[in-house]
Amino acid sequence: MDSIEPVDTMVIGAGQAGLATGFHLKKRGQAFLILDSQARIGDVWRNRWDSLRLFTPAQHDALPGQPFPAARGSFPAKDDMANYLEDYAKNWELPVRHGVQVTGVEREDGKFKVESSTGSFLAKNVVVATGANARPRIPAEAGALDPAIRQLHGAEYSNPDAIPPGDVLVVGSGTSGVEIAVELASSHRTYIAGTPPFHVPGPVLRYAGGLWWFMIHHALTRSTPMGRKVATDFTQHGAPLIRTSVKELKVAGVTRLPRLAGTRDGRPLLQDGRTLPVATVIWASGYQPDFGWIRGLPEDGHGWPATSRGAVGQLPGLFFVGMPFQYGLTSGLVGGVGRDAEHVAGLIASRAPRELAT
Repeated sequence: MDSIEPVDTMVIGAGQAGLATGFHLKKRGQAFLILDSQARIGDVWRNRWDSLRLFTPAQHDALPGQPFPAARGSFPAKDDMANYLEDYAKNWELPVRHGVQVTGVEREDGKFKVESSTGSFLAKNVVVATGANARPRIPAEAGALDPAIRQLHGAEYSNPDAIPPGDVLVVGSGTSGVEIAVELASSHRTYIAGTPPFHVPGPVLRYAGGLWWFMIHHALTRSTPMGRKVATDFTQHGAPLIRTSVKELKVAGVTRLPRLAGTRDGRPLLQDGRTLPVATVIWASGYQPDFGWIRGLPEDGHGWPATSRGAVGQLPGLFFVGMPFQYGLTSGLVGGVGRDAEHVAGLIASRAPRELAT
């Protein structure tokens, strides 16, 4: 019979949510272990497209206790964020075990059995900090496209050189879709389908970012009427265009199109009845939850965990950090995740006597 390793608190995921949770658990003297499927902290960021930059300026990209090392108003590159996370874990001596894929979590006799690729654990508390980008959302239309059309999700996009010759359709007009389309337009005839969300002008973030951040971090929460209104079906609507705009699409020569309605004869079909003879389709269609590995998890109407500020009431001892609008609009952002991590760490500390972190 395989041995089961005991752990006071298991944190699943060593991205910004997991590391912020580890910081606050350590601050409260709690014993914990962070598991991560990647070989190196920050690899999730390193593996995203080459030119990606954060959508928020550096002054709002810090985790608790450690400023982001970049100039105010600048937008850090993805590798800068990856290196920051790695430095953060080292600086605070957070216990991270790499290369461990968690395959199942089940509550047993008041504790949680955590199954993984390297063995089993028994934890008093579990914090799921795997982030909101667990599984790319691919529309049903993808299966009806001509097999000759290359398809990839935005998560698989790296740079224009990796896209074969021919016209490209980007489906989705959020920030990621717009940035990918603008970049591709220099080497490919590029179309973008979808209705862009509202736009946050660059100067607002650069020069009035403090006011904007105060608004989205403190006013748009589940504790305010305005925040609760925004939170309704938040995961089903695109986030605002940040740092980029539809004007850049026009300047780059990207052709804007209506929403995708389906397919016809293997080609993308638009709402206005046109079909497009493209060589590549890039799905900038966001992500969807994937928590089937947590047995008995209550969900909301869209597949996200049903929690109260990260705590799962039906499964005491199970928590989440980093979910979309977990408490506020910034819950899924690097600079906002620390607030939720602090709250969850406090709940965990209240469940057991104070212990020294290991």
